[in-house]
Amino acid sequence: MAKQLEINVSAVAEAALVKAIADVRQKNWLAENATAFASQAEWHETNGHPLADIIASPLGQTWKP
Repeated sequence: MAKQLEINVSAVAEAALVKAIADVRQKNWLAENATAFASQAEWHETNGHPLADIIASPLGQTWKP
């Protein structure tokens, strides 16, 4: 069937493996850095974002008067 549809099975398998490896690496990286992300979120909750006054608002304004 794949041959009739001119599908390169090796290329499809390679692409699937590349994606699977990337997904696992991303999952592992997120798990390894979860403590740092939580610490940063806690710091922002306590202190606010250090660039809050220059981050663009939904209206496109970038500076608080």
